[in-house]
Parts: sequence; structure tokens; C-alpha cells
Amino acid sequence: MTRVLILVNSTGSKPGLLVPWLLGRDVEFNVRIGAVSGSPTPDDLEDYDGLVLLGGGYMPDDVARGPWLAGEADLTRAALARGTPLLGICLGGQMLAHVGGGTVAANTGVPEKGSTRIRLTADAENDPVFSAVPKETAFIESHVDRITVLPPGAVLLASSEACEFQAFRLGPVAWGTQFHPEVSAENVRDWNAAELAALGFDKETLVAEAEAADVAMRRDAEALVGAWVQVVRSRG
Repeated sequence: MTRVLILVNSTGSKPGLLVPWLLGRDVEFNVRIGAVSGSPTPDDLEDYDGLVLLGGGYMPDDVARGPWLAGEADLTRAALARGTPLLGICLGGQMLAHVGGGTVAANTGVPEKGSTRIRLTADAENDPVFSAVPKETAFIESHVDRITVLPPGAVLLASSEACEFQAFRLGPVAWGTQFHPEVSAENVRDWNAAELAALGFDKETLVAEAEAADVAMRRDAEALVGAWVQVVRSRG
């Protein structure tokens, strides 16, 4: 049985669609919440074939507010060293970049919220995961922080108009995304209208755009996750 460890950094950023997609592929998974379970350790990888790092409203080194993030950074380093397939989403992708020697900056650039057009790079065509995704697609975004410099040796796989580093691969089996493949239009309906307005977004517009793109987003996101699972299974 293929087993995956999923780390939750914020109760507002849950596994979402990963749950049915993993179950549908006979993947057993364990969900750990950093604020409840405490700091993970590299030994936590012993029982798992893959690692997923989810999002949250923290910087990767924000250990004052999220003390478990120090352990998460150690776990990420261990995954890279052991060749454990990793999928980092939003904060998780930023954590991968941070640990790998890149730069992540808070409140930088133009915020991205809702369904956003994503363009894949030429390098994505031969990538084990992103080759499963069309060259142009859309995924849900929700960030004000971002990666500003990729780690040495990282391969850029996708960009958006407002954010150059939407997806990358570090080493042979570690991927980071700024977008949220696990999120659908249903999540956007639950977002706070006042908070969105403060960032210059209209909630009803975001909901309508996400609903219009939802079928294609789910299709392409599931293809991405499915390709990652194939990598996990082949390595395991």
C-alpha cells in the first residue's frame, strides 16, 4: 500500500480534493495538523512513500507564530536528501524553495485570488508531473507572499501574469506550486468578502470566474495529482 503524509499548516487550508483523489488511487494517507501535532521530525518519513505540505498564512521561517515550521523545514530537507517524492502547495511550495536555498518574500508583488490563468514552460513538457497538464490552464490562487528567487538548480515549470514562479521542480522528485490544485470553486464561496475587498477583489466576481472554470480546473488538478501519485508509487 502506498502511504503519504500530509502536513496541514492552517485549518483554513485543508487537503480538500486531495482526499477523494488519493482514496480513488488506493493511497493511504495520514493528515497531521502542525498546531496540534507539533513539530514533525525526519523520522516521520520512515513510514511514508510521499510527503505533501499544504498552505497557510505563514512565512516558511515564521516559527514565532508557527513553531512547528522549524520541524517541517527539517522534514523537507530529509525528503530531499532521501529522494522522497514531495508536493508543496502555496506555503508548502515556499517551504521547499526556502529550504532549497531560494528566497521567499512577504507581501510582495500583486496579490492573486481566485481562478488564475497558468502557463507552463517548455521544461514542463518532459516533467513527470506537469507533462500531465495542458500548456495553458487555470488553478485557484490565494496568496500575498511569494517566491522571488528559485533555489539553485530548480526547474521553472509554470508562471502566471502576476507571479513568475507558479511551479517548479527541485531535484528529481520534489515539486512546489504557488497555486492550489486541491481547491475548487466551492472554497471560493467561503472566502471573506471584506478581506478580499481590502485587497482589491470583489467576491462575487471571483466566485463567478471560479465556477466558470471549475470543471477544467478539477480535471487538470486531478491529472497533476495523479501523475505525482504515479511518481510516489514508482519510487515506493
